[in-house]
Amino acid sequence: MTTMRAVTFAEPGGPEVLETTTAAVPTRVNAELLIRVIAAGVNPIDAKTRAGKGAWPGVTATPVVLGNDFSGVVVEAPYESFPLQPGTEVYGMGMVPRMSGAYAEYLTVSALSVARKPPSLSHVEAAAVPLAGLTAWGMVVETAKAHEGQRMLIHAGAGGVGHFAVQFAAYFGAHVIATGSARNAAFLRELGASEVLDYTERAFDEAVDAVDTVIDLVGNVGGDTGSRSLRVLRPGGLYVNGPTGSFPTMAAEADALGVRATGYRVAPDAATLAIITRLIESGDVRVYVDRVLPLEEAAEAHTLIESGHTRGKIVLTVAEG
Repeated sequence: MTTMRAVTFAEPGGPEVLETTTAAVPTRVNAELLIRVIAAGVNPIDAKTRAGKGAWPGVTATPVVLGNDFSGVVVEAPYESFPLQPGTEVYGMGMVPRMSGAYAEYLTVSALSVARKPPSLSHVEAAAVPLAGLTAWGMVVETAKAHEGQRMLIHAGAGGVGHFAVQFAAYFGAHVIATGSARNAAFLRELGASEVLDYTERAFDEAVDAVDTVIDLVGNVGGDTGSRSLRVLRPGGLYVNGPTGSFPTMAAEADALGVRATGYRVAPDAATLAIITRLIESGDVRVYVDRVLPLEEAAEAHTLIESGHTRGKIVLTVAEG
């Protein structure tokens, strides 16, 4: 087992730069696991990195294998008594390009990044969870401290991160106001949104004000969503921005308006992922997969993710399992 099938790219560009090829199986060292990948999640950061943004500045060698989310089976464990021995079904996330990517048949990843796969989920469903779920948890629970009575506006609530953010906020008792299209209104209410604002019918800043927290998964890349969000916060309210590079003037604008603002960047965390696993297994959190494509159609997956209109997650199937 020295080579594997993988999707790589050598130079930044559009989705067409992604190609299915043969690559060397990564070598496990120290406290890493070698995982046989069965499914890989597709995230906006993948497309940004492919286009020369996102994590591209950290690339030191090409070709690059993308993909942070994965679900699969342990092939090699760090040591004999490690809890996740070969054959264990696991899921987790790494950080491309600091690790080998999940758009491949095998990857190596830190033991701190891997948890047991939720038994109730298929590998495809499980691959949709780690990056989006951990991002939503970090923004909603750790940063915004979701709690009963809190009025929380969540932009793009039906998306990959958004559909977890809505559920986490509602679980902890927040009054969730989610923005989305009309086709996603019922879906958002099922997830726990108390109010749904159709952005195609009415501007959100005409419909709400004095909210405690804004979870912004859009930023200023379209319609000045970030700037307008700051203005619907109560004095001292908190704005949390997710998309990388989407609101460069955030700090100055927030300071001028007397509100708080912070970005958020996710990190692999098996302990938190284990908490999310328990919420999934108890039925309090559900996972929605919009599209499932074979690994060879990674370019199509990137085209879809860049459209900005997916519901839940897009997942690539890498192997049977």
